[in-house]
Amino acid sequence: MFLLEVDPLDLGADVKAIGLELLEPGTREPARGPEAARVWSRVLPSLAMAELWALDFFSHLDRVRDYCSQHGIAHRNSAGRCIVVPELDPAPLEELLLRFEKETFGARAGARIDSDAELEGELSRRGADGYHHAFANYSFCAVCDFENGALTLLTNRLWASEVVRRVTPVVRDLGVEVRLPV
Repeated sequence: MFLLEVDPLDLGADVKAIGLELLEPGTREPARGPEAARVWSRVLPSLAMAELWALDFFSHLDRVRDYCSQHGIAHRNSAGRCIVVPELDPAPLEELLLRFEKETFGARAGARIDSDAELEGELSRRGADGYHHAFANYSFCAVCDFENGALTLLTNRLWASEVVRRVTPVVRDLGVEVRLPV
């Protein structure tokens, strides 16, 4: 059904990054829609493994807040212009990702999920750029650009091969081939 390429990225000397691209195999166009949301809803929790994780929204906050309230999704307002959605079960996560597929938002995993006002303030001011100086405090921080079929991990703790190892088992039954690019 899809191809998930996992590729180390060079974003500069002070940032270790891994790009994940979910592609239509025939055209290599970004995968979108309900099937893609189903894949991403499995990928995000598998990357975090047993660690706490959350989504960070820093734009279109009224729409995010309304959606979460209408669907009984726990969320908290933080730092004025940031909404944090703690980890979700796969079904509501899939629906949330599909609903906000055209938005860029963030994700992070690690022990500081509930208590990082400094990062959440930076996300409020700078959007995804707020992760730049904070990602080392987490297993990963990520920029979710699912409209373009992309997830960019900022991490000092994961390597591309480890990402492949973590996500392959959870997307195999969806017909997704996970690989490092050739």
